Amino acid sequence: MPQVAAASTPAELPAEELDWIQMRKDFAGMHAETTKEKMIRKVNENPLVPIGCAATLTALGFGLWNFRQGRSQMSQYMMRARILAQGFTVLALIIGVGMTYGTKEPSKK
Repeated sequence: MPQVAAASTPAELPAEELDWIQMRKDFAGMHAETTKEKMIRKVNENPLVPIGCAATLTALGFGLWNFRQGRSQMSQYMMRARILAQGFTVLALIIGVGMTYGTKEPSKK
């Protein structure tokens, strides 16, 4: 069985093992987008999706509350409204993705 010699100093390490150090230096000046910044950017790109999500959550909550209160007719109505809100959200998501990819510049090869 061949023995592998342990590299003890950076001079003995192969260049492949130090690529991450060079990459870190190359990208040191770049700003990494935070989660909050990304969420704000996504909401600005497609504001209908959060509106649809809020409508879905409202219909679901109100429907469950009516179910708990024993108002089955209103609960059924709100569950149907939830389905419509979900459909609106999915449609807004599809349209938003289509618009986003339609406006981006094609990559150069």
